[in-house]
Amino acid sequence: MRAMVYRGPYKIRVEEKDVPAIEHPNDAIIRVTLAAICGSDLHLYHGLMPDTRVGHTFGHEFIGVVHEVGPSVQNLQVGDRVMVPFNIYCGSCWFCARGLYSNCHNVNANATAVGGIYGYSHTTGGYDGGQAEYVRVPFADVGPAKIPDWMSDEDAVLLTDATSTGYFGAQLGDIAEGDTVVVFGAGPVGLVAAQSSWLMGAGRVIVVDHLDYRLEKAREFAHAETLNFAEYDDVVVELKKQTDFLGADVAIECVGAEADGNLLQHVAGAKLKMQGGSPVALNWAIDGVRKGATISVMGAYGPIPNAVKFGDALNKGLTLRMNQAPVKRQWPRLFEHIRNGYLKPSDMVTHRFPLEEIPEAYHVFSSKLDGCIKPLIVPSAA
Repeated sequence: MRAMVYRGPYKIRVEEKDVPAIEHPNDAIIRVTLAAICGSDLHLYHGLMPDTRVGHTFGHEFIGVVHEVGPSVQNLQVGDRVMVPFNIYCGSCWFCARGLYSNCHNVNANATAVGGIYGYSHTTGGYDGGQAEYVRVPFADVGPAKIPDWMSDEDAVLLTDATSTGYFGAQLGDIAEGDTVVVFGAGPVGLVAAQSSWLMGAGRVIVVDHLDYRLEKAREFAHAETLNFAEYDDVVVELKKQTDFLGADVAIECVGAEADGNLLQHVAGAKLKMQGGSPVALNWAIDGVRKGATISVMGAYGPIPNAVKFGDALNKGLTLRMNQAPVKRQWPRLFEHIRNGYLKPSDMVTHRFPLEEIPEAYHVFSSKLDGCIKPLIVPSAA
């Protein structure tokens, strides 16, 4: 089969790999019909995440058709059209029993924190991802779900991570009716977090970024106010001015390890890798909310320490909530929101590339070229 293969920072190829085989009775093999590149894939591409091994195939957002099932699989049949959450989880451990699917205890021997994730380095289990023609899906009776007949492929693939994570970010914000919510980052997760904040009762939503085309999308897609932090000496001061000098009630941080806005922190965290990423957006969130506020952290960071203003968070009495999204837990509500027209994830898609052109897709997405917000990968388009 043809698959995207990592060859080092900024170096990916499309190469021949063996079609994955059934390794356990609960496995399924999925023929990928549509995949996506996520902003967190760029952290791998840029060499920010430890133990990203040469030969690994990325991709944790994908849908497809069941090609083969193991003898124990009962809920799926060959030919089923399915969507696969980015979390790999057993469904029966202490954490899964409590809905913490992203913290499954049985799928990642390499860590005690996160569970398994498709195509996201060996720190999350070393599972190959879906930027390929075929992918092995463990615990096939637990994770994948059949795509409803009424749902489009592009909406379905965005529910496997970006939409579910943005919605989860708004959930963790504990938004009360009338709250002012500030979202840091106008990528796909931030856009959905902003849109979802309205569904949860926000009275005002402000999105912060520095790319004009992404801010325009935030106004169009999420009907949010926007701030371009490059236009202000101190974006935190501007946020305070716009909130009666108190600060926002809720902040949702959707940027993570490669945040711009402070040259020293960006170089130390994102370039020299002296930290687990640049903490600029998270520190802005801590400084930009009122005392007693809630901060929801959806941005991805590496496991080593960051220069985070934790003392300020303590002294302001902030509540910090975070996790990798337990994707399937969000699907029942999201299915209804999409069916009723409240959400349309596919409106974020700006680019579609055949699998053979995935190096160009990563370059365009990484370099913020051509107004790229969300690129999809079509394995069959070649």
